Amino acid sequence: MPNPNDLDPSRSPLAFFGSEVRLEREKADMSQQDLGKALYCSGALVGYIEAAKRYPTLEFAERCDEVFGTGGFFVRLWPLVSRFVLPHSFRHYVDFEAGARAIRTYQAQTIYGLLQTEAYARAVMCTSRHEDLDAMVAARMERQRILQRPEAPKIWVVLDEAVLCRRPEDDDVMRIQLQRLLDYRYDPKMVIQVLPFRAGFPASLDGSFTLLTMDEGADLVYSEGVGTAQVLAHPKEFERAGFRYDLLRTAALSAEESWKLIASLSEEL
Repeated sequence: MPNPNDLDPSRSPLAFFGSEVRLEREKADMSQQDLGKALYCSGALVGYIEAAKRYPTLEFAERCDEVFGTGGFFVRLWPLVSRFVLPHSFRHYVDFEAGARAIRTYQAQTIYGLLQTEAYARAVMCTSRHEDLDAMVAARMERQRILQRPEAPKIWVVLDEAVLCRRPEDDDVMRIQLQRLLDYRYDPKMVIQVLPFRAGFPASLDGSFTLLTMDEGADLVYSEGVGTAQVLAHPKEFERAGFRYDLLRTAALSAEESWKLIASLSEEL
């Protein structure tokens, strides 16, 4: 369980929200388990929200106001939290990803990180001139451990065809990477589709994004820009991104057609 006492409330609206939940809980002389029962959620979720490792839902904020008698304070704070842009947020995103029940992602430039081989990940990261490349690659490989868990998330990946055509200098690196994708062909928790060039302009011209459906806490939309990343927890944002994702996978090749394309590209290499 993360330690909320290590949290700096000034770090972000999410951290401030978590610190205020902890403050009110301690004033009420309640444990995290006690508060979880009062809020109709688990004590673990309370702990994660207090440590800024899960986003609260609006319902969670409403129930906090009811239990603590805070007169709508948490409900008024919630919109700031739900639209918060996390600086350096990828390290926080990994925590959210690890707690997801389902992941849907559209990737416009590279293979999705959870599916990358070590050699491919190294080739991708080399271009960004990371100071500690070995540590970055190791962290990505560690992140993939969630795929080996008994409760591994269900994953649906849409890859732009450009991803398969953008290759490292060493053809063997890409061939092995494509084989990694093919290894998931019969995995009941994995769907991979390719959005072909002939589909025209994609529904997401502004780039890659990921939808995380959480077991507990608010569902999330994650996207990246130049040197920035943002996580949105507002349900309307999630709904809009979900509709866009549905458009992308409708325009994509079927899973079977996608496997055939990936296999043919692998054979060429």
